[in-house]
Amino acid sequence: MRIDARVAGSNSAQVSQSPINIEDAVLADDAVEVVATTLDVGRDCVRALTALLSEAERQRAGRFAFDRDRRRFIVARARLRQLLAARLGVAPESVELAYGTHGKPALARRSTDSDLRFNVSHSEEVAVYAFAAGREVGIDVEVVHAITDADDIAARSFSRRENEAYLALDPRDKPLGFFNCWTRKEAFIKALGDGLSHPLDRFEVSLTPGEPARIVHVESTRGERCGWTLHSFSPGPGLVGAVVVQHFAHEPAS
Repeated sequence: MRIDARVAGSNSAQVSQSPINIEDAVLADDAVEVVATTLDVGRDCVRALTALLSEAERQRAGRFAFDRDRRRFIVARARLRQLLAARLGVAPESVELAYGTHGKPALARRSTDSDLRFNVSHSEEVAVYAFAAGREVGIDVEVVHAITDADDIAARSFSRRENEAYLALDPRDKPLGFFNCWTRKEAFIKALGDGLSHPLDRFEVSLTPGEPARIVHVESTRGERCGWTLHSFSPGPGLVGAVVVQHFAHEPAS
């Protein structure tokens, strides 16, 4: 399996208002593409990008109380439309999205016969997108920072062995270890499409900084046989991300 990672556009601070042209837009069967982009753009760009949104998306944008959050939503959603449009060969404003029971976005089947799957995450001023052909995918990104109640969150949200591994880290490594675990677990449940309704203690991921990212087990199934592959990445300084992708039925576990 191949992971293709790139920063969208020739300048990461720019978000084009017209369909983008990214090299290798049509994915190979074994490829998962990760694209990162900034959400920090000027007002003129935000106005242009707003025109790409659906009426429902514009209404949702209007409900944000703070301009910063409204801008981030508009840019992230319009950028998604541009990226999907480039891969489908359509205009960004014509992309139709549907949502699963727990909010996972997908292409509306009535509007395309493409089997392109995708997922989105953003943290502060960075958004990341994952694309895969014919297989489910989940992605998450976070800004690594100290959290005062991180130990309590880990005790509630991590598995027993994850929590033990986290508590054993050097204090300097604990913020990265925490967000390694958080992004990897979040990417997995997003790939499943279950949202936070999926019990977080039923699967385990690695989290120690410097060690390979992997799914250790899913319930009683060992990670290499669980049907999913985990990758970790950093889209920029101070950021950590994770992407989880489903194996094809004929694909051997990696």
